[in-house]
Amino acid sequence: MTYCLLLLSVVALTAAVPVPRVLTRATWPEREPVVALWVWQCLVATVLLCCLTALALGAAAVFGTVRAQLFAPAPPAVTAAYDLSAASPWTTVLTVLLACGAAWTTAMLGRELVEARRRRAGARAHLRERAPDLPAGLPEGRGPLLVLEEDYPDAWWMPGSPPQLIVTTGALQRLTGRQLDAVLTHEHGHARARHDWLLHLSAALAAGFPRVPLFAHFCEQTHRLVELSADDTASRRCGHLTTALALIELNQHRGVLSCSSSHRLLGERVDRLLAPPPRLDRRHRALTTAAAALVPLVPLLITFAPGLTALP
Repeated sequence: MTYCLLLLSVVALTAAVPVPRVLTRATWPEREPVVALWVWQCLVATVLLCCLTALALGAAAVFGTVRAQLFAPAPPAVTAAYDLSAASPWTTVLTVLLACGAAWTTAMLGRELVEARRRRAGARAHLRERAPDLPAGLPEGRGPLLVLEEDYPDAWWMPGSPPQLIVTTGALQRLTGRQLDAVLTHEHGHARARHDWLLHLSAALAAGFPRVPLFAHFCEQTHRLVELSADDTASRRCGHLTTALALIELNQHRGVLSCSSSHRLLGERVDRLLAPPPRLDRRHRALTTAAAALVPLVPLLITFAPGLTALP
């Protein structure tokens, strides 16, 4: 069991510290944001699985009740292969730390979901106040598309059940038909891919463990990659130039072409749409996706290796 815990710790530290730093310096995620999002999720899943399996093995070694329940259906040879009866003091310390980390992660995720629900309820109440009056008998503010009477050009996606797209009359006046179609397709891309769940997960992990490079980079890159992914969805339907012009028209008053850090992403998105980078070929994309999908299996293989070798 000591070797299993050591290997799980090495895999978790490798996926949490050096790999994210290498991935943030790579250039291919800009070409394939969907694949990059999948790779980041696989890295996070690997770290969480390493911690979860190490917690299960450590708890089984320290607490006899957990060991009896966890290995109840296993033959005696499997239990002996893990050597659970010889728990060292550092195993107890590691188990306590992992248990505290699991409780803290659950609390952070719960807090993020509660806060997101509260913000969403407040935003919907605010929208109901701003929504134009409709004839009697028609539902107010509950359709898939809500138009607000406002000169400020804006369009955004409101997560929920069902998700809702909001666009102002200022945006309708500023954008052409094709540009409006690109904006709505962009927001539909967010809704269809359920990017809100990724954003909530990354924000909760970054808030709970701000000094872990993986979670900090995961939060930063997720906010960037979901926008690039939605831009690709819009450009495939409406064209790169139309999507770029829609982005400029909709954000021109915000300083989309300025050099400030708060608007740098908008400028990068416009440059990327006007000069789209070469995409990965299908074989390279498939290999990258398959390799990323296999990474979370490493903790499970390490955990089950002693039990598999002990079976006749």
